[in-house]
Amino acid sequence: MQALIKISDKQYLVKTGDKLFVPHQKAEVGNIIDIEPLAHIDQEKTSTEPSGNIQLKVLEHLKDEKIVVFKKKRRKRYQKRNGHRQLMTQVEVL
Repeated sequence: MQALIKISDKQYLVKTGDKLFVPHQKAEVGNIIDIEPLAHIDQEKTSTEPSGNIQLKVLEHLKDEKIVVFKKKRRKRYQKRNGHRQLMTQVEVL
């Protein structure tokens, strides 16, 4: 059975045993997070009535790949290079 969950304004289609990267969560490593699913998806039908919470176990906190931000104004001798790494959390669906 699959479930559609929403974490930090992003939606994920998950099933038991999946490991995924989500935006940074304020939970310690090893803690369990309970999330109410938006929908349960079975092979025959889709139901939106709540029938239990989905539990996520926090595996680790890490940073995503670097994104380079480069600004330039031509003929003005202006260049600005900056980098950014987004904080992520790896979770496992129980």
